[in-house]
Amino acid sequence: MRAAIELADAGSVLVIAKDSLRESSSEYAQGGIAAALNDDDRIELHEQDTIYAGDGLCNVSAVHALVEEAPAAIQDLIGWGAEFDREGEGKGSKLVFAREGAHSRNRVLHAHGDSTGHEIARTLYQKAASIPAIRFETYSAVVDLLHGDDGVTGAVALEESSGELRDIRTRAVLLATGGLGCVYRETTNPAVATGDGVAMAWRVGAEVSNLEFVQFHPTALHLEGAPRFLLSEAMRGEGAVLRNKNGEAFMERYHEMRDLAPRDVVSRAIVAEMKRTGSPHVWLDLTARGEKFIHERFPRIYETCLGLGLDLGREAAPVHPAAHYAMGGVRTDLEGRTSVEGLYAAGEVACSGVHGANRLASNSLLEGLVFGARAGRAMRGQRGVSGTQAGRSKWAAPDVTASELRELTWTHCGILRDRAGLQSAIDAMAGMGAIEVESPTLRAIELRNIYELAQLIAKSALWREESRGAHYRTDFPEKRAEFERDSSFRMQG
Repeated sequence: MRAAIELADAGSVLVIAKDSLRESSSEYAQGGIAAALNDDDRIELHEQDTIYAGDGLCNVSAVHALVEEAPAAIQDLIGWGAEFDREGEGKGSKLVFAREGAHSRNRVLHAHGDSTGHEIARTLYQKAASIPAIRFETYSAVVDLLHGDDGVTGAVALEESSGELRDIRTRAVLLATGGLGCVYRETTNPAVATGDGVAMAWRVGAEVSNLEFVQFHPTALHLEGAPRFLLSEAMRGEGAVLRNKNGEAFMERYHEMRDLAPRDVVSRAIVAEMKRTGSPHVWLDLTARGEKFIHERFPRIYETCLGLGLDLGREAAPVHPAAHYAMGGVRTDLEGRTSVEGLYAAGEVACSGVHGANRLASNSLLEGLVFGARAGRAMRGQRGVSGTQAGRSKWAAPDVTASELRELTWTHCGILRDRAGLQSAIDAMAGMGAIEVESPTLRAIELRNIYELAQLIAKSALWREESRGAHYRTDFPEKRAEFERDSSFRMQG
């Protein structure tokens, strides 16, 4: 949406979505959006915190662009009608800044308590919908890219209503397809997050990078038969404590920042504690703040849990880590350009290097705004790609179910990894047959994408013989200087 707004004065812009325009990870983002706007904060401190979280792999130029342009990005949203939480009444009201894990200052803005992503998405859609040059198409999944000898020339869309494939010719394509959490059995991501953009870019020869770095959010609700609903990191920022089955607060055994340690540390600590105590989950306890506070500060979380029979004001919530965010993706420069002419990417699908090996909390919505705007500006000058048009790729789906693939990646490419497990996953996927699909369905297309992404994640994780950021190898538990570089893969031939 942000890229479309920036691009609209250069021609006709089509925003096309696999589902409704609302269905995305942004819609469910509870935590907030970070920016150095508070009186005691500085851009340099936000930059330092981001680089520290990235564990040696951040692109420093990308980080600087992110934090430097953050205040203006927030002001744009406010000017377009975004309603962030404030204290006080009327003109004297001030923005409320919260602190989340690994931030050195209170710099995280929220909207309606825990509906920040929803408010930002609403604001951007309202702004984009007011611009005549932008049009929208929903329930029409982009399933592949059209390309010629010299680059990308458009996209192939699958219309849900008719089941027909349609070619869309364009001067430029921006991938803004979000994450790949549904490659895993346990994920906080919505069902649409099947890694489509990375897989499509990979198939046309674009460079993909750092796919081994998958962030597992430590606190997904773990109720039998219920979806893995995210319990925001902001809850720990407001005093929630992780406890084991004996009621003990255990994080002080694992990190000096205790419950506000970086997400990868907390996720591994939870896994270790579950193993130590023989429990299928741990508990997140915010009862000390009382029902009134929780209801007012986290209304969406409180009501959702209450609907599932869990009163957060009176009882702790069972939680378990789940795949949440991909730091890697389609390799881009700071303007969203990929290694393939005419193809751009922004947001979670992209790897600009801004997150390095581990994303700092509440930088993801900000990344979408800053790099969406940058990509939109760069696309204005794209003249279109010439050359011979290649035919559509052949359609074939792996001879396996999505649930089997997700179980495989969760077991061998999850929070804890080792050579034997990763090689076992690679071998298992290599042995899966393929089924030719004459008229592909959306499910078959998503299955192919999950299959390709699972292989790329496993191969990337096998290559990185160290532990860094969100990537943890039990057989290589320390960082190694020779791996202080990005992983990079490109389809051969």
